[in-house]
Amino acid sequence: MGKREKLIARLKDRPKDFTFGEVKNLLELLGFEMLSKGKTGGSRVKFARGSVSLYLHKPHPRNELLSYQVKYVLDVLEREGLV
Repeated sequence: MGKREKLIARLKDRPKDFTFGEVKNLLELLGFEMLSKGKTGGSRVKFARGSVSLYLHKPHPRNELLSYQVKYVLDVLEREGLV
């Protein structure tokens, strides 16, 4: 099982400790590009792949995503047939 498959399996378990770094790595492995609004963009980032876009806020001060963020990422990836 490769890195992408391990991250997908972990995401599907909806863990409480899924980090922003893990979701960033997974989305990049799936062909997404992380975009931000430069230095003044704040913590909001966009992940884009063709016509599919995901918007997330970088968690701070913690590094873990909130449960609704994990669900959102999983829902979008399932809807697009990527997981």
